[in-house]
Amino acid sequence: MTLDRIDREILALLQEDGRMTNVDLAERVGLTAPPCLRRVRALEQAGVIRGYHAECDAAKLGFPITVFAMVSLRSQAEADLAAFEAHVAAIPEVRECHMLNGEIDFILKIVAADLESFQRILTTKLTSAPNVTSVKSSLTIRTFKAQTGVPIN
Repeated sequence: MTLDRIDREILALLQEDGRMTNVDLAERVGLTAPPCLRRVRALEQAGVIRGYHAECDAAKLGFPITVFAMVSLRSQAEADLAAFEAHVAAIPEVRECHMLNGEIDFILKIVAADLESFQRILTTKLTSAPNVTSVKSSLTIRTFKAQTGVPIN
């Protein structure tokens, strides 16, 4: 799918405010509502827009601790990678999981109610998982930027 200037404007605006009405969106990009809605639907169908969500404050919901865990696996065979990914997908406190190249195989973003809760996740769900050789973790001290989406020019 080739994106033109209006498609990019639509995406940028929806990244800022996914609850914006189609009428407001159309007005901001200089279209009437029906063609704007057709563009949004086409972006959704093409998979450019994958979904809409509310951005929640983790601390206010009882998860003030954020930890990044770097996981090394014994084997990087596809079946072993898939098994690890399935294992991690079942841990609700793991909010992100990225496979990396280099020394570390995966980096996980984990939220926890407190350090004891994180330690329990670490010892019962991560270090004990099949194929895991090591887990190194870093506790977040402060977050000054946590921007969702991607830059749209």
